[in-house]
Parts: sequence; C-alpha cells; structure tokens
Amino acid sequence: MATYIILSRFSPEAFGDPKDFKKLAATVSAKIKRECPGVTWKESFATLGRFDAVDIVESGDLKQVEKAAMIIRAYGHSTTETLVATPWKEFVAML
Repeated sequence: MATYIILSRFSPEAFGDPKDFKKLAATVSAKIKRECPGVTWKESFATLGRFDAVDIVESGDLKQVEKAAMIIRAYGHSTTETLVATPWKEFVAML
C-alpha cells in the first residue's frame, strides 16, 4: 500500500458559521467511506498556515485516492493537493 498526503484549504464560502463545519466534515467523511473503500484514513490534522487540513491516507489504488480528493473538493468546497509519501527509511535504502 502506498501512503498519500492530502493537503486541503477550505473555501470561505464552504460554511457560514464554524459550528457548521462539523456537519460538513461528517458528510464528506461518510461519502468517502462509502465511495472509496480502498482508502484507509490513517490520521488527520488541522493546521495553521497555507493549508487548513492535512490527511494521511493509505491505498493500493491511486484512482480511489483521486476520487477521495475530488469528493473533498466538491462536497467540502476545498482545494486540495495530493502527495505520494515514501517512508524515510525506504527512501534512503533505495539510494
């Protein structure tokens, strides 16, 4: 399985009140679980700076990860950037 990092930035139009974000996040999460069963969510972080959220996922199917990112974009009203991540020890070992 490959590891991917999905960086998300929320649109200001995504929700009017920060309390509404909980419902939006639950909706997006449920849709991804239903439609992308090949994606395993490992961890999610709220961040300050250029991105609002960092999600770490694993999947053996790139298409499933792409679909999950598109669901975040469409239903979460966000922009995303997805990176493939290689564990450092594996990266160094292949050099």
